[in-house]
Amino acid sequence: MLSRRLPAVLAGVALALAAAAALPGAASAALGSAPCGSAGFLCGALDVPLDRSGAQPGTVTLQYARLPAASTPTTNAIVGLAGGPGQAALPLATSFASDLGSFTTANDLLVYDQRGTGSSGALSCSAFGDAGATSAFSVKQCALELGRPRGFYRSVDSADDIEALRVAGGYDKLIIYGVSYGTKVALTYAARYPDHVAALILDSVVPVDGPDPFTQASFAAVSRILRELCAGGACRAASPDPRADLSALVALLKRHSLRSTITSPSGKRLTVTLTATGLWQILLAGDLNPALRAEFPGAVRAALRGDPTPVLRLRARAAGLTGTARLEAKPGPVRARAAASGDSDVLFAATRCEETPFPWDRAASPATRETQARSAAARLPAGPFAPFGREIALDSGVMPLCAAWPDASPAPEKAGPLPNVPTLVLTGAADLRTPVEQARAAVAGIPDAQIDVVAQTGHSVLGSDLGGCAAKTLAAFSAGTTVPCTPEQTPITPTAMPPRTLGALAGRTKADKTLAAVRATVNDVRRQMIGDAIAAERSITPGSRTGGLRGGVATVEGGFISFHRVSYVPGVRVSGNYATSLTGGSGGVSRFAVTGPAAAVGTLSITADGAVSGVLGGRRITAHLVAGSARLHLPRDLRAPAFPDPALRVP
Repeated sequence: MLSRRLPAVLAGVALALAAAAALPGAASAALGSAPCGSAGFLCGALDVPLDRSGAQPGTVTLQYARLPAASTPTTNAIVGLAGGPGQAALPLATSFASDLGSFTTANDLLVYDQRGTGSSGALSCSAFGDAGATSAFSVKQCALELGRPRGFYRSVDSADDIEALRVAGGYDKLIIYGVSYGTKVALTYAARYPDHVAALILDSVVPVDGPDPFTQASFAAVSRILRELCAGGACRAASPDPRADLSALVALLKRHSLRSTITSPSGKRLTVTLTATGLWQILLAGDLNPALRAEFPGAVRAALRGDPTPVLRLRARAAGLTGTARLEAKPGPVRARAAASGDSDVLFAATRCEETPFPWDRAASPATRETQARSAAARLPAGPFAPFGREIALDSGVMPLCAAWPDASPAPEKAGPLPNVPTLVLTGAADLRTPVEQARAAVAGIPDAQIDVVAQTGHSVLGSDLGGCAAKTLAAFSAGTTVPCTPEQTPITPTAMPPRTLGALAGRTKADKTLAAVRATVNDVRRQMIGDAIAAERSITPGSRTGGLRGGVATVEGGFISFHRVSYVPGVRVSGNYATSLTGGSGGVSRFAVTGPAAAVGTLSITADGAVSGVLGGRRITAHLVAGSARLHLPRDLRAPAFPDPALRVP
């Protein structure tokens, strides 16, 4: 059952805002006076000490943007905190304004690049190339290059920076909204400055004294997330027992890795290797790409049946090698990002390595630290890590690299108690990075916290929730009320195990099976493009590409998707133009040529309403493909697959 705050406590948010609105004048005039951008923001800079104890000289210039309250301004402000650590917030200012619009009527919105990110003195070092931290040696060299100042980019330093912004702006209290790592900074501020917190909005919670270096909650959540993904028989065509299949594939990968080639978006063949750690990375990437998560059970089953291509394609997409999956999904603890984004991998390393509660002596050598970490892991119960095991937890997180980082700060102090202020927690039921169980534990010290678990949603709830529940909950919270919200059924449901032969498809004749193969091929291309667009937070635009599972390339060209020998079913290749509103076109007639040694060769025309005509294997085809009842209105005008998945002969 969800833990919900009492209505009287919730109403306190609205009452407090109304009372503040009656106070004379806003207190924000001291912050930001230079217009910037086109959304009404005013920008400025604030110098703060690098080290507030004064032992280490220097300052950091915080660049910020302020959106004045739309009307009846109060003496409070709402602060938006990005994730990472290392993600610049100013490039996301308009997104914060959109997400928090219900709060900005009576409160200024403050967005700033945290120290060491974006325009607030982004950290960099020559030891990190374009690929970020690639070895323990590069991490150590980077730390030495940064020198002693590297010890002052912790969450407590960012929390003190927020307090400096509050004081400079003359605000009484702050409503703090954090996403992912931003929630840790929000909670740190709340523990350090409880009297100046009006409310907390926490999206995908990282504990104030965390994160756990072993990510036990994440591993423990795998079984629940697979169970929820496959509820109601949704995985029937993928696997009779996805949890057992996962255990079997992990055991196989611990004996030997899988290695084969896949087709890149450019049509080139890429060699991909999958290990047990890589399989864990695929699961994590599903937090940010629901299409990838939906394909997971069927791909695992296929690998156990001797067909590794589907799961290897997932591995490549999770690593950012194909498609446009978000870079946070890349394997390894330190992510490479485009310099233009303003994000900082170096800041990520400095913050995580300095403040994570690692199970080692901070003064020990790297080798001793690794020994201490493995000893600590051996003392943990094995159950939460199954089926991956404790060794995967050790090797897949930040510990292997941070073991080489020489600490420049003392061990972090335990945070103080959290204030019992109006608090909304948004957590995705399908989120492995910051799972529901972790969110509940993180806010256990806030008795009246409202915890909303959003079904069928992964990490960064407001940005990932396709049903709109989270946005409705946030708007109600700002008004001091609650709303029951049942999300719509996600259109990205678990997919069937990809067929290895045309004979695996249902149909009386070879022509019927070939039509089913065309339908499956089109759906797969659509699914890849929709998933990649959601993960990359962009629309599907001309030039978007994806490789076919078994070969070929599909490219968006204007109002249609061009198929060039795209193969999903072995031995069946589809070429032609798919007219679809998915790409911004108005739909129309799709025309395909079908070739390949397994196919009933011929041509097909498919109208926007699913009427099929053509000739396959010398046989005239007439049929009607019903799109199904669910055509959800997704962000960026994405749509569910046009054709129902073909029936399979499920063993």
